[in-house]
This record gives sequence, structure tokens and C-alpha cells, in this order.
Amino acid sequence: MLDRSTPTSLQYLVPLTIDQNQMIDVDRRVSQALTRDENFNFRAVHWADLHGLLYHSLPPDIFFWGHHFLSFTVSEDKTSVTVKAKVLQTDEISEVDGNLLVAADGSLSSIRHTFLPDLNLRYTGYYAWRGVLDFSGKEESEASIRRAYPELGKCLYIDLASKTHSVLFEIPKNRVNWIWYINQPEPQRQRNSLTMRADDEAIEKMIQEAEKVWLPEVVRVMKETKDPFINAIYDCDPLKQIVWDNVVLIGDAAHPVTPHGARSTNMSVIDAVVLGDCLKKWGAENLHSALEEYQSIRLPVTTKQVLHSRRMGRIKQGLTLPDRDPFDPKTASPEECKDLQHKSMPFFHTVPIINRSSL
Repeated sequence: MLDRSTPTSLQYLVPLTIDQNQMIDVDRRVSQALTRDENFNFRAVHWADLHGLLYHSLPPDIFFWGHHFLSFTVSEDKTSVTVKAKVLQTDEISEVDGNLLVAADGSLSSIRHTFLPDLNLRYTGYYAWRGVLDFSGKEESEASIRRAYPELGKCLYIDLASKTHSVLFEIPKNRVNWIWYINQPEPQRQRNSLTMRADDEAIEKMIQEAEKVWLPEVVRVMKETKDPFINAIYDCDPLKQIVWDNVVLIGDAAHPVTPHGARSTNMSVIDAVVLGDCLKKWGAENLHSALEEYQSIRLPVTTKQVLHSRRMGRIKQGLTLPDRDPFDPKTASPEECKDLQHKSMPFFHTVPIINRSSL
């Protein structure tokens, strides 16, 4: 999800104006609102659409398709970086020279590992089932879920039950995105990925468990979703440094974060904005000053947001925290429920950036 400060094309997004956390009583088949923010002002967008938007906004000749990153070296005088990659179709080794390497290679960043070989991701204690249901040809299912969730299309619904929670919201092209977080020991990852395919047996078991927790309309969405998958949820303690010579980390490479604050995409976009503005302000001849300013602006923000998102996840999953009892949506007070809202996130409304009028 994107916040209001993130520009994108209207055709690729669904405006979300409401953030609602609600308790689910599956026995009575009812929901009860715990918090409601009608000034949410977010945008829902699908990753594939966002990637397409970025791709078509840039010159096509800057992309190197079918290349696998191998390594990089920084020149002795710190003025250039050489990247080596393998061309997958031919196994040839390709080299690219530049004055800056921007490492946007995700939470499992191999470039970050070069500088921080002992840094490990932290498993949160739960994973998520995820999926996207296309309502095309499923009119009855669409009508059913819209009756149960009448503000779908403008509301981010977060359902809470005992020691679990799920998320439901509409995305463009008449689709609904759903996520269900389950407290479980760390799963065995498949290769170098945080997502895992699920076989039919695992999916069937998931559906059976969902019927015990969630409203029938949500279970129906899960049943009709093609190829739901598992996403192991990790983060890591905030980094103290994200710049080394002519190499800079951005996005999840710089700050692996849990999804609960709806921050990951927003943090990445703001990283890019601030980095671009710093480079424009200082120019290529003062590259290191630009990178130092980028780091000084972003680290205080991302540090607080990573830790707050971690806290939000533990609250919603009913896990222990040193300063409060495990959250129970059936007995929680209004004061306790305030921590569920996205607007409790540090820098939710305003994020430090460079004054563009001075550029």
C-alpha cells in the first residue's frame, strides 16, 4: 500500500480512506469495530501494476534483462564501482562501470551481506497465508464478501481474533487481497526466498483452520483464491549504517520490516525520493556528501518505523511485550486498541525530506 505522498497513476490504485480494526466472533458470525480512522488516505496498488508503471516511466535501454548479479568492486580512489553479472542465456560475464551502486536487492540483500556478514534476519514467530482473488466470473462470491464487508473498496479491514489477525482490502481490476497471520515456529525456507508455495494438502488444512476463526465470507474468498502461498515474516534490528563508499542501500535491503505498519513500499519510495534529491543537491562531484546526507535523513525515520511495525505485529498476534499483557480483542480497552491503528506509526503524516524549493 502507498500513502498519500506517493505519486502514481489513478488507474493503478484504489483509494483507501478508512482504516478499521475489528474483532471477529466466528460463533455468532459477527464483527465488532475496535478502532476506525476515516482519514486514512492510503492507496492500494498491486505489485505487478507498480512495477509496470515504473518500467514504462523509464528509458527501456537502461534495463539488463536476464542478468544475474555476481559481485562488485569499488575503485581504490573511491570514484567508481564495477559490477559483474552473468548473462543467463550465454553464461558470459558482463561488467558495468559507474560512480554509484544503489543496492535495492531486497530484505535478503547479497550486497548488504558483503558489508554486514553477521547480520541475520529475525523471524517474528509467525508466518502469513496470502492470496489475491479475481472476482471475474465469481459474482456470487463478490456479492457475498461485499455484504459482509460493505466498505470494501475504500476500507482497509483488519480482523482480529485470539492470537491471530487477517487483512482484507480491494486492489485494482476488481480483485481483493487477503493476508492471514498465524503464530508458528519458523518454517523451512525454500531457496533464497521468504515466500513458499503450498501444496493442496497444506491449503486444505489452512481452509479447515480458517473456518474455525473467520467469517464464512472470508473463508470463501480463501477457498476460491488460486494458488495461495506462505510468506514467512521477518525483520531485522535497525541498521546503524546504510552507506559504504560508493555503495548505498535502499528499500528492504536497508530496512527489512514487517508488513503491519503498511510501510515497506512507502519507505522504499521515500528512500528513492530522498536519495535522488540529495544527489541533485550535491552533484556527482560531491557524491559522498550526498550519500551522507541521505543516510542522516533516512536512518532516524526508518529505525523508528521498523521497531514500531515489529511492536504492532506482536500486539495483533497476541504475543508478549515487556510493557503490556498479550492483546485480547475480546477484552481490550479503547486505550489498548489505539496501538492497532496505522496512524500510531512514527512519521505517519509527515516524513523528513529535502526542501525541493532549494534544489
